[in-house]
Amino acid sequence: MLNKTFKLSFLLVTVAVTSVINTHVRAQEAPIFGDVTIGQKFGPDPVTVRGMSGGDVAGRRITNSPDTPTGPCAGFFDEKPDHTIELKNRFEYLKLRVESPADTTLIVKGPGGAWCNDDLDGKNPGIVGAWLPGTYNVWIGSYRKNSYIPYTLQITETK
Repeated sequence: MLNKTFKLSFLLVTVAVTSVINTHVRAQEAPIFGDVTIGQKFGPDPVTVRGMSGGDVAGRRITNSPDTPTGPCAGFFDEKPDHTIELKNRFEYLKLRVESPADTTLIVKGPGGAWCNDDLDGKNPGIVGAWLPGTYNVWIGSYRKNSYIPYTLQITETK
């Protein structure tokens, strides 16, 4: 609970400082810890949400496995998911990609199982492939326990 409070306080201070520096609010700015519902041919593409990675729960505890076919379940996460993605349709191709100034990790749990990834694109994790309709829980982690790093999660149909 203390870690969650610290993480939220750190995020609020970061947002407050950013708001003071950035006096003009952009209409397209990504929500923080937002949930997403999308169907085929969604727009804008990519859909973007932001958050703070990290926590004190080892990835293997979330997935009950040290790795998946898409990569190792490395790093530390919050107990609860950072985002929920609801897919209204089957997607033959969908890509989730995390962008962060530091090395982060990714866990996705939903219809058909759990997937982990560390370095899809440089130090940025991601999951690519066909996706079934349904609800997916998404966690973004950090390599060090209780280390919190800002990130952007992009969801795209573009190859």
